[in-house]
Amino acid sequence: MHLSIGVDTIFPGQPISGNQTITSQDERFELVLEDSGNLVLRSWSNSSVVLWQSFDHPTDTWLPGGKLGLNKLTKKQQIYSSWSSYDDPAPGPFLLKLDPNGTRQYFIMWNGDKHWTCGIWPGRVSVFGPDMLDDNYNNMTYVSNEEENYFTYSVTKTSILSRFVMDSSGQLRQLTWLEDSQQWNLIWSRPKQQCEIYALWGNMVAAISSVFPHCRKGGKDGFRMIPNIRLPANAVSLTVRSSKECEAACLENCTCTAYTFDGECSIWLENLLNIQYLSFGDNLGKDLHLRVAAVELVVYRSRTKPRINGDIVGAAAGVATLTVILGFIIWKCRRRQFSSAVKPTEDLLVLYKYSDLRKATKNFSEKLGEGGFGSVFKGTLPNSAEIAAKKLKCHGQGEKQFRTEVSTIGTIHHINLIRLRGFCLEGTKRFLVYEYMPNGSLESHLFQKSPRILDWKTRCQIALGIARGLEYLHEKCRDCIIHCDIKPENILLDAGYNPKISDFGLAKLIGRDFSRVLTTVKGTRGYLAPEWISGIAITAKADVFSYGMMLFEIISGRRNWEIKDDRMNDYFPAQVMKKLSRGEELLTLLDEKLEQNADIEELTRVCKVACWCIQDDEGDRPSMKSVVQILEGALDVIMPPIPSFIENIAENPEEGSPTPGF
Repeated sequence: MHLSIGVDTIFPGQPISGNQTITSQDERFELVLEDSGNLVLRSWSNSSVVLWQSFDHPTDTWLPGGKLGLNKLTKKQQIYSSWSSYDDPAPGPFLLKLDPNGTRQYFIMWNGDKHWTCGIWPGRVSVFGPDMLDDNYNNMTYVSNEEENYFTYSVTKTSILSRFVMDSSGQLRQLTWLEDSQQWNLIWSRPKQQCEIYALWGNMVAAISSVFPHCRKGGKDGFRMIPNIRLPANAVSLTVRSSKECEAACLENCTCTAYTFDGECSIWLENLLNIQYLSFGDNLGKDLHLRVAAVELVVYRSRTKPRINGDIVGAAAGVATLTVILGFIIWKCRRRQFSSAVKPTEDLLVLYKYSDLRKATKNFSEKLGEGGFGSVFKGTLPNSAEIAAKKLKCHGQGEKQFRTEVSTIGTIHHINLIRLRGFCLEGTKRFLVYEYMPNGSLESHLFQKSPRILDWKTRCQIALGIARGLEYLHEKCRDCIIHCDIKPENILLDAGYNPKISDFGLAKLIGRDFSRVLTTVKGTRGYLAPEWISGIAITAKADVFSYGMMLFEIISGRRNWEIKDDRMNDYFPAQVMKKLSRGEELLTLLDEKLEQNADIEELTRVCKVACWCIQDDEGDRPSMKSVVQILEGALDVIMPPIPSFIENIAENPEEGSPTPGF
């Protein structure tokens, strides 16, 4: 890579010092690296004519004098983009950009969503936070005119070399150069805690109609002032002359929930997002005027109990609920500031610190297993609870898996589904923290040497528990959840050998009334339904196929595809189908370790269910609800037809692997 100016060329590694000017041989252009770090290409004959400058093309670094803004004429924004990772300069998921609505604030965006906001600029030295008001560092300026809106800053002491970086971790960081150690030193970063992340706790107002059931022009709503608040991010700016006019403008709009006035008027419509209570002494806090019903003002100002109608009672109840929610958010944010760990509850996920997980796992010394997305380590929390910490690889589908698992496992609970206790998200470090299963995976008991042999009764209970877990995912959740990777490795066993379905990293949430074509083949060789290969729409019946393949392995205690001498005669599903169709003895199919100790009626039922589950046409496969009923003995099962891929094996045993499941 090189840079050419006319007939001159600048090559990689060639140094350019501050205020150095390089002129092309034909004296048409000159290139200047200014002391600010701005690389400027301009006309040689008229240096005021700028042809190109690096400040107009931001990367991840915001230098003093650079702009973060919007050109109103061209609609072009100056946006700073993070790297994809700490060692990959490709554009990443985090963007630093000005609010295009003109509210004098800027956001960190994450994959198109708001991640953090600086809050409305107070018009003083710095917008970054109370710890950045030191004149030794920044002089922040917000400029708004007919042509553009932008933030810019300068360093108050010319001896200080400073820069802001939009980091790949999602933080905006300020670094200064230490001459003695010849390295960059971090002096400030945001966001620093979870309470600062935009809308982490959801909407402040869930439904505006419940707060104001009847909004009438000229009504008697009023405002309660909440002091020392970091203002919500989704404000609308109005041009008024006084606080009274700002209040009146909010009352005139039925969807206005709050306002503030500090020389300029800002109102909020419907949702109040990202509210944060600031500590006492923090001079960036503002007074937020929260809209309430008239009755709430009466109760607040007087001890008398006025007579009120049903509508006012409803409004008061809504405001009371709103106040409780606000109080909870404030309490939770302040509690996080003074506590290094959060106690887990039955229904809430815990956000763990990386240092806590490292301590709990003894520096990740006891490895339980490893999969395509990362490794699992055993740990013990301070309360003696044992955990399994899954460290995810932070690239590609690993990040997708993290978001999927947190959003699905964390919101569903069933005795046959692994419980997600919490997660860790610090920079590029991502962990999922599960309850620990002392008896490991089903795979370790079926295919490896284990001190305990799973008897037939235990295997039947495991098969039934897995079926119940899948039935819950498919039919009893709000949205149908397709697991996509059912196999013995993803079935964990607790102390009582009760099965727990784990690893929702490949799960897809689809609407109950439609199916979706998944563009990427998921799952594991040996358990894939034929529709994965053909590319037709994937439904929950793909899990049914995988369950059937796993059911064969529970019966035999070996992999279905352990083929001897490149021949398919020993392909276990084909053996089961053959014996069922001929009415032959089934006990010989059992795992040798069981020594044919099984209930023949149960064995026949399980074999038939497995064969029905692997039918070519998904419409011929039973639902998991039907599978549960059959295994419980509440529903009879007839002889299944032979799938076409099984017939192909019978006719051509030497042709190799069948397509379905492979």
